[in-house]
Amino acid sequence: MCDTCGCNITKANQHLLKPGGKFYRTAEGHEAVTVLKGLLSENDHTANHNRQHFDKHGVLAINLMSSPGSGKTALLEATLDALKQRFRVAVIEGDLETENDAERIRQKGIPAIQISTGSACHLDAHMVHDALHQLSLQDLDIVFIENVGNLVCPASFDLGQHLNVTLLSVTEGDDKPSKYPVMFRASDLMLLTKTDLLAVLDDFDPQRAETNLRNLASTAPVMQLSARKQIGMDAWMDWLQQQKSAQTERTRQGQTRKPAIQPDGPRMHAAMHAP
Repeated sequence: MCDTCGCNITKANQHLLKPGGKFYRTAEGHEAVTVLKGLLSENDHTANHNRQHFDKHGVLAINLMSSPGSGKTALLEATLDALKQRFRVAVIEGDLETENDAERIRQKGIPAIQISTGSACHLDAHMVHDALHQLSLQDLDIVFIENVGNLVCPASFDLGQHLNVTLLSVTEGDDKPSKYPVMFRASDLMLLTKTDLLAVLDDFDPQRAETNLRNLASTAPVMQLSARKQIGMDAWMDWLQQQKSAQTERTRQGQTRKPAIQPDGPRMHAAMHAP
């Protein structure tokens, strides 16, 4: 997959591979694995730099991950309507092409920076760093990062966020945590979305979805909601309030919080490129 989807080399980090770049020349016989490990290391370095930016201004950064069509943008729209009287919010949008989702957010009067990833099936820390320079962090409380719709690669890359939230739509299947363990192990919260459709979808069992998550040794909370029907939004708002309060306290104490990125993802990327 990594050889064809472009998930390791992106527009934002390709300068590292060009003449004069840090990985333009590598040890003979070890090019693929050396470059990959180097890119992952540089990504983590930039992610820590991004997190320092967020922490300096007391901003909470939340990475939203899911498969395509699970309702990330709809959730954001409903969330922004509920939060805009409480917090100053901005959104970083990731898609292969178009500014469709960013435009939806801007129509709410919320700053939205679009990142077009081209062939890359995830955001990386370099892309987010570029986007941060277009935001006034001193004027913000929360930044949502809507990652590219994909249940594989986004879980392997630290962007500088504090928390990962993974959406699982009831239209997808309650076995997804078992099928995509790296993604769901990286989750600090699992949101079951579009739950208003459960009445007509008798093959999705919310309890079974949570059991599959627990079988991964995950203690992440699970919430059920429908953004369009405004079902379960209060619990989601309360969770966001708690996380923002925790970030404010961390900032006061000079501390930070890293997301629950699992080492399995980078290891699998490296293994696929090993000679």
